[in-house]
Amino acid sequence: MEPTRIPGSLREVLLKPETRRYSSAAVAWEIGIKWSLGKLPLPVPPEEFMRQLRIVSLVESLPITEAAALQVVKLPRLHSDPFDRIQIAQSIEHSLILAMPDPLIRQYAVRTMWD
Repeated sequence: MEPTRIPGSLREVLLKPETRRYSSAAVAWEIGIKWSLGKLPLPVPPEEFMRQLRIVSLVESLPITEAAALQVVKLPRLHSDPFDRIQIAQSIEHSLILAMPDPLIRQYAVRTMWD
């Protein structure tokens, strides 16, 4: 995502050296699928794109655990996107703040930051 599209308050938090940043394995999965279908142009293949993202943005990969996968079935059916649902579940499992622009996510019992 372009830095100019990230809200200023979130950008400030993300730029703090002490902020830990995670990217769900679901993000890599979704990027890979969209790229393979020709729906997401990338300057490099998805593996390299994610590697560069981790290095440049100091982002750690967050694996999908069995606990998160099982947490998905406990979520209300407010959102149908499986990639967003697993990230919501991961946020609950790991007590993380979600930084996603989708307004549906705010309807779940998770902490969000996108304003």
